[in-house]
Amino acid sequence: MTAVLAILALLFVLFVAAGVFVTVKAVSATKRGVDRTVAQARRTVEDTTLRARQYTQTGPAGQLAQMRLSLRTSMRATQEALRAAAPEDQSLSEALNLFARLSAHGHELDADLKRLEREPDRTRITERLPELRERLERITHSSDSLRWAAQDRAQKFADDDLAALAGQIDVEAGALRHWTSAPGARETTSGQGTEAVPDPLAAWPPPSEQPESEQPGTAAAPEGPQAIDAPDPRIRTPYPWQKAARPESTT
Repeated sequence: MTAVLAILALLFVLFVAAGVFVTVKAVSATKRGVDRTVAQARRTVEDTTLRARQYTQTGPAGQLAQMRLSLRTSMRATQEALRAAAPEDQSLSEALNLFARLSAHGHELDADLKRLEREPDRTRITERLPELRERLERITHSSDSLRWAAQDRAQKFADDDLAALAGQIDVEAGALRHWTSAPGARETTSGQGTEAVPDPLAAWPPPSEQPESEQPGTAAAPEGPQAIDAPDPRIRTPYPWQKAARPESTT
């Protein structure tokens, strides 16, 4: 009885632990989903605000908004391209590592641009704009290079696969048209392609293979229905049980 109670208590503890584990996992997944949704919403709001500033504000403020929007657009496009192609191409792992290092510089530049948006001294903003624009061009150029290389690589693989598939389809199509290469058939080329035409000489056997009745010098049997002759009783073979015929008496 004590052993049964111990087993039941152990099962209860296991069920409780499993429930707590599943609950923690569900809460963590929900929290990650909420954080992801909040971050995406925040990025959307920031992008919308930057676009509004780009077209509504002039001078250094508008230029800063345009630079931040260009940086975020390029980095986000490259990140999505690499993440989409990485599961199918393991060679992009090094490109992902390089992009992670480039992202650190991109975040640093975005933070500098964001701080300058709150800078009241327009002269300082104007002085720093050339250096920040140079950094932006270098970062976006590297980001675009990674993205374009990944896209070209995926396109090359798709073209090679399509070419191989077309070759296999051509081979299979030729195998399905096997009658075109059958013995006794010759090919003729027309304006619409190549088609097989039966050879008229291959339908007849050579003279040496003709039957005896068709050899020269042998009379051919008349065509049409033939009469059935009655059997001759004089040459009919008697059966064993029949009596021999008596000779006719002569007078």
